[in-house]
Amino acid sequence: MTVLSPRPDLWSLDPAVVHLNHGSWGAVPRRTQEVLSALRAEAEANPMRWFRSVPERLTAARLELAAFLDADPAGFALVANASAGITAAFATVPISTGTRIVTTSHVYGASRYAAERVARARGAELYVVDLPMQADDDTVVALIEPALVGASALLVDHVSAATGAILPIARLVELAHDRDVPVIVDGAHAPALIDAPTGDGADFWTGNFHKWPAAPRATAGLVVAERWRTASYPLITSWSEYDERLPERFDMQGTQDYAAWIAAPESLRVLAELEWAVRRPQLTAMLEEGAALVAKALGTSVGELANPAPTLRLVELPSVIADAEPFKARFSREHQIEITLTGYEGRSYLRLSAHAYNTPECYRKLSVALPKVLA
Repeated sequence: MTVLSPRPDLWSLDPAVVHLNHGSWGAVPRRTQEVLSALRAEAEANPMRWFRSVPERLTAARLELAAFLDADPAGFALVANASAGITAAFATVPISTGTRIVTTSHVYGASRYAAERVARARGAELYVVDLPMQADDDTVVALIEPALVGASALLVDHVSAATGAILPIARLVELAHDRDVPVIVDGAHAPALIDAPTGDGADFWTGNFHKWPAAPRATAGLVVAERWRTASYPLITSWSEYDERLPERFDMQGTQDYAAWIAAPESLRVLAELEWAVRRPQLTAMLEEGAALVAKALGTSVGELANPAPTLRLVELPSVIADAEPFKARFSREHQIEITLTGYEGRSYLRLSAHAYNTPECYRKLSVALPKVLA
């Protein structure tokens, strides 16, 4: 197998900084930035002509993005981010008074807040199933099954933002549907990490293109099962209110910047040229070595998962960091290394990423700098 070389030249990331948190905000390749800038310049040169052209261009971009996920284009809509997709899903699913919305301890914070808001408004309960970090698929299914009694929805992560664990979506969908419980999947991290991630039969699935596909920020998709399409609407009511087709209802949501959605397919072409299917396992292997190096330097261990996502790994920290934001900002300022922290089961972890611009040297630098701060 050919070992692919890192391609930091494709990005405009500051070379004086080590970037190890692609998973949060992503990073847009230069080529896509150029397309994005050209589109915005076109819009400013003649706004009327630009907005006349937007519907056709959105359709073309949307079809490319749906194909990347292997999603049914008739059920694929554009949204700003996975949180918007989750909110739209909860606006559609009937949540009755006295029922429960079931989720897990892996749930992303904003998604949990969305579930809490709906539960409060409709007189329902939010029930959180605690999943051990090392739980295998059988354990996950066994722990969630009894919680579905009296449930009106199951909200579950595809790839846990907290741990990087892949949850058994197909089995959970089957389990829930056998009990007539709709399933909402937060697939924020799934695009480009999981192949054909929308094919497990969930009622709603939403994922971000700004993360691993490296598309412009505020680009995400919402995949809606056929039974819910006529009842699903975007968060903004606009002129497409009465369009019978789900994708078109979501396309035009008032006056906003549509350039990111239209430019997003350029990032998919960059991924293809990077030979992503070959590169992803190589990045994962590099990351595993890097995470082990950092863990050894800290005297801790790499977080063990039954089914970890590619290009995301946890390293346990020697002590709990209660206030992560000031720590990350100070570490960035003093060492020129960008990281993110997460927590699970009362422990603090470093969540490391790998993308095509990273090299083994990134993790070596982290292994030298981080122990000094935590000493």
